[in-house]
Amino acid sequence: MARLAQTHGLTDVQQEILSTVRDFVDKEIIPVATELEHRDEYPQEIVDGLKELGVFGLMIPEEYGGLGESLLTYALCVEEIARGWMSVSGIINTHFIVAYMLKQHGTQEQKEYFLPRMAAGETRGAFSMSEPALGSDVSAITSKAVKDGDEYVLNGQKMWLTNGGTSNLVAVLVRSDEGHPEGTAPHKSMTTFLVEKEPGFGEVRPGLTIPGKIDKMGYKGVDTTELIMDGLRIPANRVLGGVTGRGFYQMMDGVEVGRVNVAARGCGVAQRAFELGVSYAQQRHTFGKPIAQHQAIQFKLAEMATKVEAAHAMMVNAARKKDSGERNDLEAGMAKYLASEYCKEVVEDAFRIHGGYGFSKEYEIERLYREAPMLLIGEGTAEIQKMIIGRRLLEEYRFQG
Repeated sequence: MARLAQTHGLTDVQQEILSTVRDFVDKEIIPVATELEHRDEYPQEIVDGLKELGVFGLMIPEEYGGLGESLLTYALCVEEIARGWMSVSGIINTHFIVAYMLKQHGTQEQKEYFLPRMAAGETRGAFSMSEPALGSDVSAITSKAVKDGDEYVLNGQKMWLTNGGTSNLVAVLVRSDEGHPEGTAPHKSMTTFLVEKEPGFGEVRPGLTIPGKIDKMGYKGVDTTELIMDGLRIPANRVLGGVTGRGFYQMMDGVEVGRVNVAARGCGVAQRAFELGVSYAQQRHTFGKPIAQHQAIQFKLAEMATKVEAAHAMMVNAARKKDSGERNDLEAGMAKYLASEYCKEVVEDAFRIHGGYGFSKEYEIERLYREAPMLLIGEGTAEIQKMIIGRRLLEEYRFQG
């Protein structure tokens, strides 16, 4: 067991789950990840293995067939999986966010219908907020739902759906002005719809098209797509929670736990980069000795290890705060911001330690170097995190003049 990034106070059950996941990562993910990533191939066998382990139902309550575990357990599992291959943690994350939103906000019928199948990994979730023209400005979405009898008709284009092709359930955020008078704040006239579809590309149900995979620099293997709605008809009982106008709050609740997840991914990738760097530094010789014995390299390793440890501690703190029932947007924003920035820096230092070989596709660090930037923009950019952190700090430290 590695010395860094240990988590104290875990139960025997949590330790057993983590040990099982780490063993799976070491045996089933790390040996094949780089080859699959270079081919941009969906890791079906890995996903099937994680289904068997129950990872898709980790936080779904036991009454719906899940393991009923905490956000901390989930985040620590994500950290392990991202250490093996970050794309695999992305396959699980969107599914987890949709399951979390259903658990927190769904009607009883929606929970009973979706959660048992999600826990088994049969129904796989994706969620969609962003659109081609708006990026992080969620309040500016233009996709729209109009009521027509017992159904809603959805039109618009969504962007950056992780698992857009492989999922068969998408939580889609659109504008729904029904019941909301002119001048209502934008975030109060949004609704989340639960859209079932066939996996795959092209027209996956009448009125719904997934055009194809977006070709990306990194974060390969997992499909990232657009979603086009053109007269898509959704029954009223598929409004998340049964009431329109609550979509923005539901999505933000989901993103809050998603930010802990992205922090966990940053921790996992940084850990792997450190492992690769410290191992290579002891094998590579220059000037008659291993480069690890050169002070310049020791300084790099010291900085990398400190960043790994600090990011892990902040991620664990954010998860524990949410688990305790407290608001954690400040801690989640800080953890996501720090872990993603430190991940980029640790990966770059490991890349430098590898010298010219870091540029070769034969070495794993080349893949990590292309994966780390996604964490700087996923679940809200670093700048968005800093805005959230700054606003929350001003709430907490309001000047009493």
